[in-house]
Amino acid sequence: MGTDVAGARASVALAQAIGASIDHMHAASVFASLDVMRRAGWIVTTPLQARARADTVLLVGDGLLEAWPEMAERLALDAPPALTGGSRRVFHLCPGLSTGDPAAFARGKPILPVLAALRAIAAQRPTSLDDVASAPLRDLASALARARFGVAIWAASVLDTLPVEMLCGLIDDLNKQTRFAGLPLVPSNGAEAVTQALTWTTGFPPRTGYAFAAPQHDPWRFDARRLIGTGEADAAVWISALSPAPHPWDDAVPTVALVPAGTAFRSPPAVVFEVGCPGRDHDAMVFDPALGGIAFAAASAPTAVASVAGTLAAITAALSSC
Repeated sequence: MGTDVAGARASVALAQAIGASIDHMHAASVFASLDVMRRAGWIVTTPLQARARADTVLLVGDGLLEAWPEMAERLALDAPPALTGGSRRVFHLCPGLSTGDPAAFARGKPILPVLAALRAIAAQRPTSLDDVASAPLRDLASALARARFGVAIWAASVLDTLPVEMLCGLIDDLNKQTRFAGLPLVPSNGAEAVTQALTWTTGFPPRTGYAFAAPQHDPWRFDARRLIGTGEADAAVWISALSPAPHPWDDAVPTVALVPAGTAFRSPPAVVFEVGCPGRDHDAMVFDPALGGIAFAAASAPTAVASVAGTLAAITAALSSC
């Protein structure tokens, strides 16, 4: 399901026609944040607001630049807030950080207990840490509490659900005395655009089945790899138009692949359709990480290669004559 909004909607039409289920290659990362949002709620903001107003930024976990290579530039982390002026302080709560950055905390430690200790300290509750071990986190908690507009940034592709929930709880606590929000960086390959498109189309995100009178959503039941691994699925449609990624289950089931030209497979699919890349080969509605929402992307190098939406629509139409 690496596709744009039009491809996601065409996928739903095909799934409804054949009684299939829909998953995304990065669904596990999507649920790391989505589960927290729909079970506990959260306070989040947009990249534009973070750039314009945040005087305090907390980077949580590794892989932020991998999730969004242009993050530092787009958020202007080295510059003062565009609207409010003054200074911007950036702190790193990154266990894997190996630099000598004095604003870095929690090097070499698991992120969940560090977040738990930071939340407890920020709420002025006791922890099991001694004075020496807790001193850096006390300094960090004090700095976060003094923020006029703080933003905590994490990558949904790196943090599991429990660390995300703990971080969102910290944000809730900080909002009792100041203004603080989260900014989750979404997974790649159109995960956020597909999630939003499926939700407004059918009421549910990926890992939803369409073999029933109404769509049914179950993150375990409709996990594509589990369905194929257990033999519950006898065919698959693999869509990866935004990157030349091969399907991970090799020849476990007959697979129809919609991929860019030149995609290398370990086991060739039963059928391969060459499709264009949204925003490059054809115009598309995609998730813009700088905007924090769905936006129009004009084709940067237009070609006549078919889109995912056009290919799936043709397949769905051909099914009526079978």
